[in-house]
Amino acid sequence: MKKDEKIAIYISKELYEEVKRRVEESGGEFSSVEDYVEFVLSEILKEEEEEFFSPEEEEKIKERLKSLGYL
Repeated sequence: MKKDEKIAIYISKELYEEVKRRVEESGGEFSSVEDYVEFVLSEILKEEEEEFFSPEEEEKIKERLKSLGYL
């Protein structure tokens, strides 16, 4: 599938109306409900891709903070 190729996704009318209201209140930041939904989903996926510290890395950080007197 090409990056700019679109497919349909169905949501409840109630949710659509809420998103539509937000788009209208965005002051032109989003041009449509579809743009808003695509932006939100992209942001959620980016957050999930962020890496967290491994238990070993977290322990090293704690030890370093202790040595500096923060813990």
